[in-house]
Amino acid sequence: MDDDFRLQIDLEDEGTAGKVADLIRSGELEHDLRVAAYNQLIVSHEGEEIFVYAADREHIEQARTAVEELLGSKGWQAKLEVRRWHPEAEEWEDPDKALPSSAAEQEAEHEQRIEQEDAEVAAHHGRAEFEVRVEFPSHHEAHEFAEKLAAEGLEPVRRWRYMVVGAADEDAANELAERIRAEAPAEAKVTAEGSLAAAWAERPVNPFFFLGGLAG
Repeated sequence: MDDDFRLQIDLEDEGTAGKVADLIRSGELEHDLRVAAYNQLIVSHEGEEIFVYAADREHIEQARTAVEELLGSKGWQAKLEVRRWHPEAEEWEDPDKALPSSAAEQEAEHEQRIEQEDAEVAAHHGRAEFEVRVEFPSHHEAHEFAEKLAAEGLEPVRRWRYMVVGAADEDAANELAERIRAEAPAEAKVTAEGSLAAAWAERPVNPFFFLGGLAG
């Protein structure tokens, strides 16, 4: 199952969203997230709103706890709300609203996804030095393009309409970025640069992959 969960953070203190986003990006969260070994969470922010995206309920709730602890330590007030993307309705809804499949199927697919992610972590022993980041116009277009790359043996990380693809070096990242620009919808925003994970190589791994300045 292709799930998308979102944590929306609405800051009550004007002017603090940028500070909170910077703290998340810098890895200053006091966390105990099991997802820290792999790119599981994507963060975007615009104005006083911050959005965190994850593939499942467990990881987004862990993110919520970590963010709540961060905000509490700084004395900042915010409204935090978890929502789930419903592909048929094409909107963010209550995460407890059932999707059109049985609980048994959901559980089986969840376990399969976790096993696949664990295998990827074990196989790569780390993260790519460079990466290509893409913001697609829609959830559907991001999903279709990520599926296309996955079928070719690449390993894109997609959350809602954002996608990140690792590359071995700068040349490979630029080449992949040019290809994506040529094949993706014209409105897609594509950037290639050194990975944040590589920059944090000497620091505790931050599970939050940050995409600054993108709307939720």
